[in-house]
Order: sequence, then structure tokens, then C-alpha cells
Amino acid sequence: MPLRFVIIGGGPAGTQAATTAARLGAQVTLVERDLVGGAAHLWDCVPSKAMIATGDALDQIEESASMGLVSAMPTLDTELLRNRINGITERLERQATELLVSQGVEIVRGTGRLVDDHHVVADTADGERTFEADAVMVSTGSRPRLPEWAKVDGERVLTTRDAYTPPVLPQHLVVVGSGVTGVEFVHLFTSLGSTVTLVVSRNQVLPGKDPEVAAVLEDDFVRRGVQLLKGARASGIDVSDDGVVVRCDDGRSVSASHALLAIGSIPNTESLGLDAAGVEMDGAWIRSVDHHMRTNVPHIYVAGDVSGKLPLSSVATMQGRKIAEHVMGLHKVGHRHLDYEKAASAIFTDPEIADVGLAEADAFAEGRKVRVTKVPFASTAKALINGDPRGFVKIISDPYTGVVLGGSIVGRHAAELISVLAVAVTNGLTVSDIAESIFVHPSLAEALTDAAE
Repeated sequence: MPLRFVIIGGGPAGTQAATTAARLGAQVTLVERDLVGGAAHLWDCVPSKAMIATGDALDQIEESASMGLVSAMPTLDTELLRNRINGITERLERQATELLVSQGVEIVRGTGRLVDDHHVVADTADGERTFEADAVMVSTGSRPRLPEWAKVDGERVLTTRDAYTPPVLPQHLVVVGSGVTGVEFVHLFTSLGSTVTLVVSRNQVLPGKDPEVAAVLEDDFVRRGVQLLKGARASGIDVSDDGVVVRCDDGRSVSASHALLAIGSIPNTESLGLDAAGVEMDGAWIRSVDHHMRTNVPHIYVAGDVSGKLPLSSVATMQGRKIAEHVMGLHKVGHRHLDYEKAASAIFTDPEIADVGLAEADAFAEGRKVRVTKVPFASTAKALINGDPRGFVKIISDPYTGVVLGGSIVGRHAAELISVLAVAVTNGLTVSDIAESIFVHPSLAEALTDAAE
């Protein structure tokens, strides 16, 4: 009899685990209450990047005069944009569903919960269904964190999910939260024409990121007219018929038409029956997760936002694959563990920001000797051709062996270019391996070979 693997949550982790395990011979049941492909993936990542792409297109048209083109600026049609986003998400969900079905995965539309460590109940439109499981994976994602001092109404005070696309384009938006999500929304709405104020609780945007990287983004925000309220923490929001007033703990306040909260997320672990299955919890969080993504109950796994690890769709996908391989016993024959310190990440602002591996500031904080090389995109022909010389490539390497330890890229297509450094970091390649590679000319990737010399 094949191993029975039940997955609660069909996001990036769930769909990857399901297809991998099914391909390896498991009997897989996937319980999903909403969108196959993941609410976070299809409601957050994809819509936000689609809106950013629209804003970037507007920016490029506005700047096209410098490339010899003169034209009138187009106007934004929010209904057409909404239809485009819906079309993309519907296509992605359909493709994910078709792939699961082709692999023999049973998709159950409903809400899953554990009743003990080996049984999952799905509440469906047709009633309850019970599934016996040899292994269970929980990958139910997360939801925006809501502070006590703000009442979200979805009209004037928004969470990130209320903004795809907003019913009305904000005339003046206050973004609370200067992490990755917050700065992406600043870029998104300024490119679409809104005035934006960003509440920054620290002394720089993107706290924890390379200060040199953050400085480039701050310069772009200032160029766009963004007001930065640094060293301020939002403590309250007053709502009226025609706008909001965001109050900060230092006495400052700002009036605007809308406010958007981007201050983290909470894992969706309530009502899952994890306690009934013996999984140890710390509030909404799983208390312990090992490198195989197992909880304290060895055959119950968690992935994605529920795992408490890096909240990235790419990480969730890899977790799902690794869990499926472990469930099917492949860890006994050369299984490589997931190394979160080598995961590449990107921020889709303008310019884009991407990094992987060891950061320069962290190396110095640890007293670790590293070699840091930096090349500006302004020195490459392709950046000048594109009319966008902003940003740089920075490579962190071991000064004795030349092994690439990490790197940061700021500039156009940084999210794509970081893949070269990600492969190098993951596989222990040296700067010489990059420098001796022959890249296309002209291309932005040439900055990588220059930085590796």
C-alpha cells in the first residue's frame, strides 16, 4: 500500500510537496480552502508584482524622452489593471490544479484540521471527510498582522491585501512599515501617481539590510517626493469621512487620504487541531521545527509561513520539495538540507534590490575577514544604453580561498542577476569561476565578472 500523505494548504509549499511526493509514489491528498497555488502567492506576490510592472511601464514612458521618444503620458485604468491581475491569477491557479491532477493528487476543497496525529478532517461543502495519514504537512500561510491601535476598514485604513487593486487610487498614502513589503508599496503607489509618506521606525529604510543598499533606495524615494518620517513609530490612526491622520509616538502626525499597514504577518495556525495532534505551540507559532521541517511529532511537518523560517515563496517551494523527499525516504541516500543562509531574496522597488548569503555588515560585526569588491552599473555599456546607470554589484568572498560568500545587487534586473551569485554561494564557487565565465556583451551581467576580478 502506498504511503498516505495528507497536506493542509495548497500554496507554494503544498503544491510542490504534493507533486513531488506523488511522483515518488505516495498517495497524496491536498486540502485547500481557497486558491490552489496559495492565497499569499496569488493574492499578494503576483498582484503586487503585476501592479509594480504597470507602474514601471509608466515610469519608462515618462523617461522615454531621454531616449529620443516624445509621447503623451497614458492614464491609469484601474478596472483594466484589476482584470489583468485577475487573469494572471486565474491562469496560474488553473495551471497548478492541472499539474496536481496530472500527478494523481486528490484535491479536496475545504478546510482541513487534525483530530489526532494520524487523521485529518476536511470540512467541505458536502460535509466532513476524514483521511488517515502516515505523514501530514501543514502549510496554511499567514495573514497581515493588525495592531491594536489601528482599526482596518478596507477603505481608508488598508492591509496589504486590500491594496490589490484599491477601489480608489489613494491621493496621499501613508505607509506604516519600512521593511520589504512597505518599501515595495511605496514604490508601487508613487509610480502609479500617489503622494506617499513612509513611517520609518529606525534610522534607515529596510532595517537589517546593507546601509549602502538602503541609501540608494532612500535617494530614489526622495527623488520621487516621498516624505520619510524617520525614527517614528505609528501609535494611532484617526479616520474621518475624507481621510486619515496617522499619529506617531514622538508627537508627529501626518494627514492623508489613506493609510496602509505593512507591519508583518501572523501564521494561520488557529483551528487546525495541532494541539490535538500533540504539536507543541507557542501562541500562533510552532515551538520547534528541525532541519527536516518536522515538529516534535516526527511525522507532522510544517512549511511556508507556518514554519517560522524565511517568509519567501521560493523558500516555501523548496521546503515542500525537501519535506516530500524526506517523507519518501530520500534523505537516506544523499539528501541535501535546505540552507536558509544561502537563499536569494529580492525587493521589487526601483531600483530593484537583491542579495544572497553573507552580508558585508554581518561579516564585519562578526569580526570575519572578507574581501569586498564593488562595481557600479554606470561602468557597463548596457546600463548606459538602458538609460539607467543607478546601482552596483557587490561581491563578498573569502580573501584566502576566493569562495563566494555572498553579494548584493542594486539596479535594473537585480532579481534576475542575483541568480548567478546564488548558484556560486550554494555550490562553493570562487570569484575566479565567475571572472573566467564569458558573459554576453553588452549586458548588465558583465558587472558581475568585473566585480569578481
